[in-house]
Amino acid sequence: MKPGFLEKLLDRIGRVQPEEIEQLVGRLAQEKGFLENLFNAIQEGIIVADMSGQVVYLNSAAAEFFSLDPEDSIGRPLEQCIPGLPWEAVATTDGVTSRDLEIFYPENRYLNFYATPIRVDPEAVQKATKRQVEEDEPVGVAMIVRDITETRKSTQETIESERLSALTLLAAGVAHEIGNPLNSLTIHLQIMERRLRKLGERAQKELGESVTVARDEIKRLDFIINQFLRAIRPTTPEMQPTNINEVILESLSFLSGEIGNRDILVETQLHEPLPNVRVDRNQMKQAFYNIIKNSTQAMSQGGILHVQSERTDEFVIVSFRDTGGGISEENMARIFQPYFSTKETGTGLGLLIVRRIVREHGGEIQLDSREGEGLTFRLLLPLFDRQVRLLKAGKDRDTEEETK
Repeated sequence: MKPGFLEKLLDRIGRVQPEEIEQLVGRLAQEKGFLENLFNAIQEGIIVADMSGQVVYLNSAAAEFFSLDPEDSIGRPLEQCIPGLPWEAVATTDGVTSRDLEIFYPENRYLNFYATPIRVDPEAVQKATKRQVEEDEPVGVAMIVRDITETRKSTQETIESERLSALTLLAAGVAHEIGNPLNSLTIHLQIMERRLRKLGERAQKELGESVTVARDEIKRLDFIINQFLRAIRPTTPEMQPTNINEVILESLSFLSGEIGNRDILVETQLHEPLPNVRVDRNQMKQAFYNIIKNSTQAMSQGGILHVQSERTDEFVIVSFRDTGGGISEENMARIFQPYFSTKETGTGLGLLIVRRIVREHGGEIQLDSREGEGLTFRLLLPLFDRQVRLLKAGKDRDTEEETK
């Protein structure tokens, strides 16, 4: 490898004249500035630590990933700069270490880092520091950090799509094999009820309770099957320009009895005027029903359900915020999985239906939960009459961000 400026300087350090020092220092500063500008222009994060775990350098991308102040982080232990990342998981003398990690601040992201030991020429170190360094002895660790949030999201969506495809194939058989016997049982229960009326009062009371229980259980099984089919059956929304505020109020009115029985106060903050969005009115009501039921069931001892609508340049946003128990971090990743429910009597299909409906409308779902403080569902429905908007150039956009 062709020797660089620093290697050449070390070779002739003993022969450097005093008048040359200023020129050499300027050359070193220029080379250092060039490398720093280069590293700061890279989108991947770069962190360098010495063998004791003290941060020696980090670029702008790494500082942004972990919300760090570059100057304040130099000299601090890596474990303090990135809480939850033990130095043992990074330091290695055997080769490259690659790990994925999830961060929640300043925003929820999935990152991948690989760390590799830094080794230098022992002769160069001895000339510069008068310190003996063994051959292949690492003097630090370099970490390269990259954002894999979108890749992970895409992979997760592919897995979910394959899972739903498998459930769809299973659904037809389940509906046929279970639905027909349930219909037959319902018919025979009706026959039994007619015959019970001809028996004495005592026999009607004893057998009538059993028949009622059996009929209720059949209804519950039929409800589960219908929920299952609704969750996975592909449907084409019949899109019509709709005032989403009207759909919100109709949904709340339909469930007013259940809301009132639970001693829940509903607060609405609906933006007016709200532009129409293209939605299937019935499907969107079904999504709202499931969210409202989920929120009311989470507030078993009463509480407040805050419903809000607003608009941005791209979306109409509908938010449902309850004061229930919220969802723990470990359950947040599973909340849309089929059959997963935090309620004893839940089917685990309601929120799966919500996500399917919202995705078929080209929308997004955002969740915000703090365990013990409540859960917020935020549905982002795209505006159908969005106009072309010229985005600012990179330099102007940066200036705009700084002035906010």
